[in-house]
Amino acid sequence: MKPAVVLFSGGLDSTTCLVLAKEQGFTPHPLAVRYGQRHEHELVAARRVAEHLGLTLRTLTIDLRAIGGSALTADIDVPKDGPLGEAAWIPVTYVPARNTVFLSLALGYAEVLGAADIFVGVNAVDYSGYPDCRPAFVEAFEKLANVATAAAVTGKARMTIHAPLISWTKAEIIRQGTRLSAPYGLSHSCYDPDAQGRACGHCDSCRIRHQGFVDAGVPDPTAYVPSR
Repeated sequence: MKPAVVLFSGGLDSTTCLVLAKEQGFTPHPLAVRYGQRHEHELVAARRVAEHLGLTLRTLTIDLRAIGGSALTADIDVPKDGPLGEAAWIPVTYVPARNTVFLSLALGYAEVLGAADIFVGVNAVDYSGYPDCRPAFVEAFEKLANVATAAAVTGKARMTIHAPLISWTKAEIIRQGTRLSAPYGLSHSCYDPDAQGRACGHCDSCRIRHQGFVDAGVPDPTAYVPSR
């Protein structure tokens, strides 16, 4: 089984990526990033999902609060109960350059592991407002990876960025993950959880996640605050 780095937040999409990588015959090496996110409870979820799947989670730290510019890293309110998916709309929860930074870290980790494959759970259907969740970004980063790594430029390997969820709806993602027994009840997606880590049920991420379960016909295992 070939090693593969899986960027892993502990959320629904990255949990699905993790089980898909296993199904495709890779040995997944989940990589989480503590970047100053206000919803740091996702790292607790990442560890418990990884442990459930018998995997060792590697966590790196880089403080994107120094840049700010996002409701996830700065003193900006997380939007609640607003419109979703408007054309040309980039939500304030977009973190500048986050996926570029994350994939760069994953690329370095892959080189050390001797891996030529990286999985990332970006999706351009249910949340196309993020510019770094689109096919053009993934394709461009893969080209970069193959001119920026020792293994690639010496002809020892060709780096591949896998984004298996990029064109799936949230319902399709959930159906595929459910087929593979993804432990969604251990995952976490909320941008503004309470002190106990319970999901608010009103931020964009919570609403997209919940609607995905409804559309997939799968019970939502998420622990929400009682006000939902």
